[in-house]
Amino acid sequence: MGGRGSGKTRAGAEWVRAEVEGSTPLARGKRQRLALLAETADQARDVMVLGESGILACTPRDRLPTFNLSRRTLTWPNGAQAQLFSAADPESLRGPQFDGAWSDELAKWKRAEPAWDMLQFGLRLGDDPRQIVTTTPRANPALIRIMEDPATVTTRSPTEDNAANLAPGFLRRMQTRYAGRPLGRQELMGELLLEAPGSLWTRALIEAARITSLPPLSRIVVAVDPPVTGRVTSDACGIIVAAQIADKPDEPPRAIVLADWSVQGRSPRAWATRAVAAYRDHRADRLVAEVNQGGDMVEQIIREVDPDISFRAVRATRGKALRAEPVAALYEQGRVLHLSSPEGATTKMAGLRTLEDQMCAFGPTRFTGDTKSPDRVDALVWAITDLLLTKRAQPNMRLI
Repeated sequence: MGGRGSGKTRAGAEWVRAEVEGSTPLARGKRQRLALLAETADQARDVMVLGESGILACTPRDRLPTFNLSRRTLTWPNGAQAQLFSAADPESLRGPQFDGAWSDELAKWKRAEPAWDMLQFGLRLGDDPRQIVTTTPRANPALIRIMEDPATVTTRSPTEDNAANLAPGFLRRMQTRYAGRPLGRQELMGELLLEAPGSLWTRALIEAARITSLPPLSRIVVAVDPPVTGRVTSDACGIIVAAQIADKPDEPPRAIVLADWSVQGRSPRAWATRAVAAYRDHRADRLVAEVNQGGDMVEQIIREVDPDISFRAVRATRGKALRAEPVAALYEQGRVLHLSSPEGATTKMAGLRTLEDQMCAFGPTRFTGDTKSPDRVDALVWAITDLLLTKRAQPNMRLI
């Protein structure tokens, strides 16, 4: 998986060469019958075979295969052959058999599942059939299934790795415009961005909530979701900073998520110190902490760090999804925004990327993220609830 222009096509072409070529032009290689699949037959021809990084462009003259356009085949001097297919026509893969395959840009195949399945039935020649997939990632169910297969090895390459072979200024312009945004993470960094089925938040919803300048604020809270233990393998301590926006009195109140100060694998004293640092750094009005796991000890630890802090304990009486649904509804109403830059902070803080990943992995019945618990989302829910969904959510008109 790689970003745009990262060299995926060249990697696929060189893999094909390494598999079909022997030590000399006429020597037999490891593969003799390959399938080359793209979304359409034209893309298989123009990109995989005839493209600037395609097979013909990458092969020395003495090993150059012959391309038969009408039969859509490549034939090497040593007798190895590759046949071109369109993923839009999975049935065309019935009958032929192979000992290797190259699938290009699988994530954008409209019929990826049936095309991939038909290809697997045809990979039945030789002692050890192998295949390579080169693609810019996209949340395609077929790609996700392939990556979850224990037999799959996944490598990644961001666009910047191939900067020497790209137009001057291209990478700089793309990074300026898209760095840190979901589209940039996908198209430049080659990251697979997932959303849980029925997720309470979607990438589009979060992107619509994004702003880059800080509006006037009337009230700031730091919400903390403490871990059960303080071991390295424990859940992270979710620490989210959010504020109420100083809107006009006759308008529905809105909030903005300012920063994610969450910390992984720290002692209670360490995460409490970080939570207080976020409180002081943002000149917050209150620190809100869930006390289901630690009870009075949570407040005690925090007050050991700063006895003068304004503290409010909250206790969960409903499940995570039920608590999160009203907050997600506020996002749908456009009443919760995300600050894209750390404007207004006095110390270096983490961005909102990991929080947003957890939000999109937060489904109505289960959490599908990379961590065991949606700790950051829990803290977010407490913050927005305190700002917009409780009687205490009233502005104190302290503008900053």
